[in-house]
Amino acid sequence: MKEVVTIDEVLLHLDEWRIIDVRSPGEFSDGHIPGAINIPLFDNEERAVVGTLYKQKSPEAAFREGLKIAGSKMVELVDAVKPYKNKPGKKLLIHCWRGGKRSQAVKWLYSFSGIEIFRLEDGYKSFRGRAFSLFENSPFTFNILGGCTGAGKTEILEALSKKGEQVIDLEKLARHKGSAFGSIGEDEPPSTEQFENELFLKLRSMDPHRPVWIENESKSIGKVYIPEGIWRDMRNSVLYTIDVDKDVRLDRALRYYCEPIDIDQLKSSFERIKKRLGGLDYQLAIKALDQGDLRTAADIALSYYDKSYIFQLTHWPKDKVVQLEDCNDVEQTAERLLQLNKIIINI
Repeated sequence: MKEVVTIDEVLLHLDEWRIIDVRSPGEFSDGHIPGAINIPLFDNEERAVVGTLYKQKSPEAAFREGLKIAGSKMVELVDAVKPYKNKPGKKLLIHCWRGGKRSQAVKWLYSFSGIEIFRLEDGYKSFRGRAFSLFENSPFTFNILGGCTGAGKTEILEALSKKGEQVIDLEKLARHKGSAFGSIGEDEPPSTEQFENELFLKLRSMDPHRPVWIENESKSIGKVYIPEGIWRDMRNSVLYTIDVDKDVRLDRALRYYCEPIDIDQLKSSFERIKKRLGGLDYQLAIKALDQGDLRTAADIALSYYDKSYIFQLTHWPKDKVVQLEDCNDVEQTAERLLQLNKIIINI
């Protein structure tokens, strides 16, 4: 049986693999192959001890300590993988950081226990290498959807997706809506590394001969950062910027950020932009929140972000900006975008 497979073989049919990551919980939390299961050989403290011995004493000392730790965990490691073996249509794959001693040791244990398992050549490092390569040498054409806060860009992207277009929702991947208020209603965000991993697999699933629609974002979305190569490509793409009536945007903003209402969280968000907002507007916004006047507070926030968006728009190459007026209706706007895109492609 072939016991070692490459990352390209795995990515070709990723859904056929049940991936076991034997790195420490801390390493796994920083970033992992999406869908992987963490069965660590060492916990965070044990990994630190072994690593310190390797650097400060010798590889042999590190090896002996690692062997001592791992030896007491053999039964535990075998029991941990049992729920995932013999699943129809799934092959087990094990890896560590670079396909070295940790994955080799645990693979030996599993094989000795009668569990059929493959090992990933060059480990998680090879997955990250493929991600960086795609980001830096992207074959995709991006269509960027822009507009002021509350314009309904996410809803329009969803409408485009339903029409069969290729769409990546960066804010969904980042678990953040991309402003000081962006964490409201969202789960704990991923690390930048994990965000990149999810984005990589999204891009790999798409046809490079067809455009990919992405919302206009800053380099950072909350706590994560768009990969440099993708960011560079986005900034050189056509920007479709949509104009939506402010009352419509206010209705949407109240739905996005105030259902359910968390006044303390809204106040904290205003606090984060206090200096840029200005003392008077900040006080007016807090007063409105205290009085339950959410629409006035939202109006102040939108006015601030409108200025930021207009400023950002002036820095986009003018020959790559396409403006659409009267975009209050999501479905109609999605259809107009598709028609405009066909015209631009044929020019």
